[in-house]
Amino acid sequence: MKGIRYTAEFKAEALKQITERGHGVVEVSKRLGVSDKSLYKWLREADLQKQPQFSKDVAALKQEVTRLNAALKRATEERDILKKAAVYFASHLE
Repeated sequence: MKGIRYTAEFKAEALKQITERGHGVVEVSKRLGVSDKSLYKWLREADLQKQPQFSKDVAALKQEVTRLNAALKRATEERDILKKAAVYFASHLE
């Protein structure tokens, strides 16, 4: 015998009651007539769906840090060259 199929909206509302409103899993399962095992499964699935987005954000941030480090290195080298040039020209003007 197969279980009841719940809509995505129903699952989302059940998960909101647990995550946002602070109700317990067992309490919500009794109130909605859903097994607590199903709610725990839905929670795990929701967490898995959130992880790839986090990974994409982290990868984008790492790429931005790499780009900014390269720009900083280039600016530092340019500054050092200009300092040396200023010292060189200052010594030849005297």
